[in-house]
Amino acid sequence: MSIHQQRLQKCQDLIAEAGLDGFLVTNLTNIYYLTGFSGTAATLYISAKRCLFFTDSRYTLMAKETVTGYDIIETRTALKEIVNFLLEDKVTRLGFENDMTFAFYQSLEANFGKVTLLAQNGLVETIRQIKDASEIATIAKACSISDKAFIDALDYIKAGQTTEVELANFLDFQMRKYGATGVSFETIAASGKRSAMPHGRASNKVIQAGDSLTMDFGCYYDHYVSDMTRTIHVGHVTDQEREIYDVVLRANKALIEKARAGMTFTDFDKVPRDIIVNAGYGSNFTHGIGHGIGLDIHENPFFAKSDKVLEAGMVVTDEPGIYIDNAYGLRIEDDLVITEEGCQVLTMAPKEIIVI
Repeated sequence: MSIHQQRLQKCQDLIAEAGLDGFLVTNLTNIYYLTGFSGTAATLYISAKRCLFFTDSRYTLMAKETVTGYDIIETRTALKEIVNFLLEDKVTRLGFENDMTFAFYQSLEANFGKVTLLAQNGLVETIRQIKDASEIATIAKACSISDKAFIDALDYIKAGQTTEVELANFLDFQMRKYGATGVSFETIAASGKRSAMPHGRASNKVIQAGDSLTMDFGCYYDHYVSDMTRTIHVGHVTDQEREIYDVVLRANKALIEKARAGMTFTDFDKVPRDIIVNAGYGSNFTHGIGHGIGLDIHENPFFAKSDKVLEAGMVVTDEPGIYIDNAYGLRIEDDLVITEEGCQVLTMAPKEIIVI
C-alpha cells in the first residue's frame, strides 16, 4: 500500500468515527497530502463507497499521472457533479472543511440543500501532524538550507551599510540558491529597537553597530517548510543583553532536553517559560513556545494549556524569546522531531552568542 493509500485509509477511518456518510476536501494542501497532486484546482469526495477526484482540463493529465486510488473526473463544476453521487448513495450527513470562504459555504448550501452539512475542524490535519520518515527527511533538508543561508548572512551584514530589507532579500536568495522553491513566510529581519517586535517586518532601517538583530526565516523544499530564528549582536553586546541571551538560550536548551513523546502541551510550554519567569522576564515573553510545522508553516499541534500530549513523529518549534519595549529583543528558534526517547534537533546553525 502506497503512502497516499495509507493516508486515505486513515482519512476514511476518521470520517467513519465522525459519523459522516461522506467528506469533501477542498484545502489544496490537504489534497496534496492525500494524493500528491499539486495543482491549483481540485476537490476530493471521500466516503466508504467512493473516492472521487475532481479537477478541470488544465490539470487532468497531471492528475492522471499523479493520483491513484481515486476516480478522476474532469469538470469545472465539481459541486454539481457531486450531487448526483450523494443522491445515488443516499448520503444524509456530509462533512466539509471549515476553513472555506463563506461564499463557498453558500454554494454548498445551494447545491446540497437536502443534506446535513457538518463542518469538520482539522480532520485531515490530525493525520498530518504525525510525520513519516520521508517527511522528516524533507523537513531536515529544508532546515539545512536555512542553516547555510544564516552562515552566509553573517559575512553579508555590514554595520552602517546593510538595511533590514537587503538582509531579508539576501536570506531569501541564498535559500533559493541552495535548492529552496520559495520562502515559507515573509522573512523577519529586525534590528535595534525594532527587534523588540516579535514579528517585525524587515524595513529600510540600516543595521547599526550596537544593534541586536533578530532573523526569523525559513523555506519550502519539496513542499515542506523550515522555520528558524537566530539573534546576533552587531559590533558589541552589553552586559544586560548577554544576560538575557543566556536566559533565552537556557530556556531553548532546557526544552530540547525535556521534550519527548507523552509530554503534555502544558508542560512543553512550561519548561522554558519557567526559566524565563524565574529570571524576572516572564512579562517579556509574550507569545507561545511554538507550533507544529510541515506542509504549512503553522500547523497542529499548537501549544496552549492542554492535557494533550506530544506524539512521536510530530515536528515542532522551540522558540523562547524576551522583548524589552523600546530597547531590543531576542529569540532563538529550533525545529524539533519528537521521538519516544526525546527529540531530534533539525536546525543546526550555531546559537551560542554571536557578535559580528
